[in-house]
Amino acid sequence: MFETLLVNFLFLLLPVVIFLIFFENKQYTYNKIILILLSSVTMFLCMTIPIRLDIGFIFDLRYIPFIVVALFGGYKNAFPLYLVLNIYRFYLGGEGTIQSFLFSTVIFIIVPLLSKKFSQLQSKNRIFFATFVSFFTMGFYLFILSTFFDSLTREFWILTINALTTHVGMMLIIMTLIERIIINIKNRERFFHTERLSVIGELSASVSHEIRNPLTVTNGFLQLLKSSKNLSQDEKRYVEFALQELIRAEKIVSDYLTLAKPQSKNMIYSNLEVETEYTKDLITPFANMHQVNVQYCFNNSLKINYDKNQIQQCMINLYKNAIEAMKEKGGGTLLIDISEQKQNILIKIQDTGIGMTKEEVLRLGKPYYSTKEKGTGLGMLMVYSTIDKLKGKVEVQSVKGKGTTFMITIPV
Repeated sequence: MFETLLVNFLFLLLPVVIFLIFFENKQYTYNKIILILLSSVTMFLCMTIPIRLDIGFIFDLRYIPFIVVALFGGYKNAFPLYLVLNIYRFYLGGEGTIQSFLFSTVIFIIVPLLSKKFSQLQSKNRIFFATFVSFFTMGFYLFILSTFFDSLTREFWILTINALTTHVGMMLIIMTLIERIIINIKNRERFFHTERLSVIGELSASVSHEIRNPLTVTNGFLQLLKSSKNLSQDEKRYVEFALQELIRAEKIVSDYLTLAKPQSKNMIYSNLEVETEYTKDLITPFANMHQVNVQYCFNNSLKINYDKNQIQQCMINLYKNAIEAMKEKGGGTLLIDISEQKQNILIKIQDTGIGMTKEEVLRLGKPYYSTKEKGTGLGMLMVYSTIDKLKGKVEVQSVKGKGTTFMITIPV
């Protein structure tokens, strides 16, 4: 039994190890398909080589990969595993085939329902949640099995203890490994992103100041040229075009300047109330123009040191993006909520706009990436840079066609 248990443990490790070695850096959608395939192979192997007890009972670990995929991916990802599990079980045949089908159907209906709640939990809580679901699943299975016996013998209780401890232990190990991998990927992404922001910040500060001077001089000369009475209408039109492009160039330079290090003259120690209210009042007319209702709530007493100009620009960028996302739907609601939790300031900015795909969310904050046709991506880059300087983090939840929520956490 012990050797078979170790073999089944290796089967469970198979998707984790293969994913970690070969597919960790692939695209999100591709990863999802690979994980479903690997989990199907694991279920197939666990059912082919079950764990046999000396007392005559057998059991396998097929539901561990099934539960993991169902919790992380919901019905959409669990359905292929449900098909594989039942098709192969009917192929194996033997006593209990119909009962296995009915039980797996019940588990398929119930477990993916918990996916949304599961995804909102912290890493450690997800481990215990999945372990509890595995314990409940096997306990439910053993309870149904007990109804087929006239009396519960010593052999049945040995099966119960072995099955429950094995499932709980294996799920605990597998979930710990999965969560560790997720944390490592996030930490690595955060490190690379911080490095990119640092390099861009240093370059932008030095280059932008140098570019701004000739732009200012050129703008002045063009203004003088525009006021000349010797120019034809076409020539004045060309000068106007040049001035408009200079204004656009100066805006891009200003965006780059906001990526520089915080300026000591702008540093204040406050709870963000003045800055968030000021930017809310500033953006309200723009929101009204596009039939967007602004709902504002401030409930924070925690204070931090920050560059007020950078925070104001960060908030304006987020509000403006949210309003523009709702403009395409003819209006909506912009929720701005600033609160505190333990020693963290929480800033929630939620819209009911067009939303984004998961791939678009993953690319937010990357240099020069924008979901807007004429966007430069510098606005969101500046948002991530500002929050990064405060040692904070930005989490984005978005559903295509329904809206987007930015949750910013700033430690105090």
